[in-house]
Amino acid sequence: MILLHLSDLHVRPAGMPAYRVVEASALAERALRAAAAFTPRPDAVVISGDLTDCGLASEYEELRHMLRRHLRGMRVFLIPGNHDRRGNFRAALAEFPGVVAHETFVQYVVDDLPVRLVMLDSVVPGAGHGELCAERLGWLDARLAEAPGRPTFLVLHHPPMRCGLPLYDAINLHGSEKLGAVLARHPQVERILCGHHHRAMTGRLGQVIVSAAPSVAHQGAFELDDDRGRFVLEPPGYQVHLRLPDGAIASHLLFVENFPGPFPYIADPDYPGGPDVAASLSNHDNLG
Repeated sequence: MILLHLSDLHVRPAGMPAYRVVEASALAERALRAAAAFTPRPDAVVISGDLTDCGLASEYEELRHMLRRHLRGMRVFLIPGNHDRRGNFRAALAEFPGVVAHETFVQYVVDDLPVRLVMLDSVVPGAGHGELCAERLGWLDARLAEAPGRPTFLVLHHPPMRCGLPLYDAINLHGSEKLGAVLARHPQVERILCGHHHRAMTGRLGQVIVSAAPSVAHQGAFELDDDRGRFVLEPPGYQVHLRLPDGAIASHLLFVENFPGPFPYIADPDYPGGPDVAASLSNHDNLG
């Protein structure tokens, strides 16, 4: 299984930058083109929140045209983030699977992939941090109990972990110990996929690996002693999660950029790995 994980598009109305600097819509469109061109064809694309910058109807209109233009025919699963407005999200994106399945929140289950996806709404209206109320935790507990033998990914916007960056630790998923208590009863959950922090991060909640995708637009500045919340224009990226034939899960970070290459590995005669390995590299049968 090949799952592409994008996050934090921050789409703005046509022609308007985010934060007066970031051409977020153009960067989002570039990332969607990369997803559409990915080979082999992914089984699904998940986008883990902050699809728009201000949750405006005009922003969702712009986003919907992008998704239709680039990802038509692909399976796309969406959840909101703190920059989204749940009502506008549901109204504009109702055509996408699961978006209006729950009467209150944007949360649903994708059951027909090799890895089960549980898409969870962690938004607190009017706040930057996330939180899961008793209703959402109960819903999650019930959905996980339905398929205890299925390997499962949980997808939400806010990382349920501390990362060491002061600003982001203030606006992560508050009360993550409650989520951890639910997951402790359901060991089939193998990954928590999230975004929000605009940096690639890896952590853990209990025994579950937490994998935060970077933004496909701007990135959060890596400042261990500063809580002002600044951003940088580092290369945008996304994650690729693979389920291998033996059931193992591997996660990769890719950048939305065209770099020189790929080039063949041609081993130098002095390569210490041995003549057989050198010959194999020279014949391109082994990438080392």
